[in-house]
Amino acid sequence: MSSPRILLIEDDAVLARTLAQVLRDDEYDVTVTERGDDGVREGQAGAFDAVLTDLRLPGLSGLDVVRELHAHAPRLPIILMTAHGTTETAIEAMKLGAFDYLLKPFEMPELLDLVQKAVADTRTAARDGTGPGAGAAPQSIVGRSKAMQEVYKQLGRVAATPVSVLVRGETGTGKELVARALHQHSARSREPFIAVNCAAIPEALLESELFGHEKGAFTGADARRVGRFEQAHRGTIFLDEIGDMSPSTQAKLLRVLQGKTIQRIGSKETIPVDVRVVAATHRDLEEAIVDKSFREDLYYRLSGVTLQLPPLRHRQEDIPLLVDHILRVGAETLGIPSPRILPEAVDLLVRQPWPGNVRQLENVVRQALIMARHSAITPAHVQTCLAPADPAEASPSAQSMSAFVGALLAEAQSGASENAHARAIHAVERELVGQAIQLSQGNQAKAARWLGITRYTLREKLLFHGLFPESAGAENAAPQ
Repeated sequence: MSSPRILLIEDDAVLARTLAQVLRDDEYDVTVTERGDDGVREGQAGAFDAVLTDLRLPGLSGLDVVRELHAHAPRLPIILMTAHGTTETAIEAMKLGAFDYLLKPFEMPELLDLVQKAVADTRTAARDGTGPGAGAAPQSIVGRSKAMQEVYKQLGRVAATPVSVLVRGETGTGKELVARALHQHSARSREPFIAVNCAAIPEALLESELFGHEKGAFTGADARRVGRFEQAHRGTIFLDEIGDMSPSTQAKLLRVLQGKTIQRIGSKETIPVDVRVVAATHRDLEEAIVDKSFREDLYYRLSGVTLQLPPLRHRQEDIPLLVDHILRVGAETLGIPSPRILPEAVDLLVRQPWPGNVRQLENVVRQALIMARHSAITPAHVQTCLAPADPAEASPSAQSMSAFVGALLAEAQSGASENAHARAIHAVERELVGQAIQLSQGNQAKAARWLGITRYTLREKLLFHGLFPESAGAENAAPQ
């Protein structure tokens, strides 16, 4: 069999020579062009087994090369190389059918492995008449780690399809961002995106929230309400924390997904809805199916494709990028210049376990931004926002409230601290939430009712303050 033919499109002459030599040493027949438009002409004129193209090229961009060559040869594997990798690049490349993409700088064995796979796909397609599948992909999700690159690729492959998607991951990993990315890069992107947090809405109101109700359908229904499914018609509905939905509402949701129609409460009218469903949960649904708290048939309806998001502790190399992004957005919101953060402060953030994931990181960085205001963010700012150094000293339960506040203000007056307000709020909330969950013996539903907040909000606060109920199973216990 003849040597596999590779088309290399790269405007950096030195890099092009290096890559071509590496490929030729591995017995590939390499054709090199420097411009995107020349690359397209070469690709259309010759029979290549794979294409390697840079993103930024004179003539045509790498994405245009993918588009043009796939119009001519839809199954031709094209690998995009870029030093300017963003989530948008990943999405567009995969949507257009790119075989894969590489972020510069990359290791040559990684490149050769990818080229080998691409060539194998082409040779297989030549034998059996099939070819490598095209793809599609997310939105502005921050991260360049390998774990996140895999997420982008999965998003790219599924975004343009009509299948339902189940997004799984710990609390705070960015499941709604992923759902929005799926919507943004689908054929429904110009239609509504409707998000519903199933854990934040009381069970008695969730059915009305999802499907709507007619005037007079129940006490307090003084006007017709259009439900979220109707609002999402032709678009996407995101059902967050689907694992918290009661069995009765699960049954009604299953009927909607099967029949593609809804009925408002109090109405006999059947209303057709065309909605793509993206669901998310941090719960173990397989375990919930075993203990009969989640319907197996609904699980299979929702999980046409499953996307697993990595926790922040598994992609620590993304933390500096996330911190930079959070600071820029926070500074814009506050109307202040983007602050400087000391490398030692970033290192301290990278070393944390982050049980609350990106959401917890965001809370800490924003608090540090507010505390530092116009000065550089230091490790001291970060440490204060992470937790009191000594909970016994910082907690108002260890002393009278008056003495506690007096101590904080004394520190501020002496210049030892400039964050009395933030420390007071942090300590009081931690003590309040901690005592409530302890008094309820880990029953989150009961503790949330006492505090006047939702179970979802309580869970967020428990994670943020590093407090976990002793009884993990009590989370879903009924209020008493």
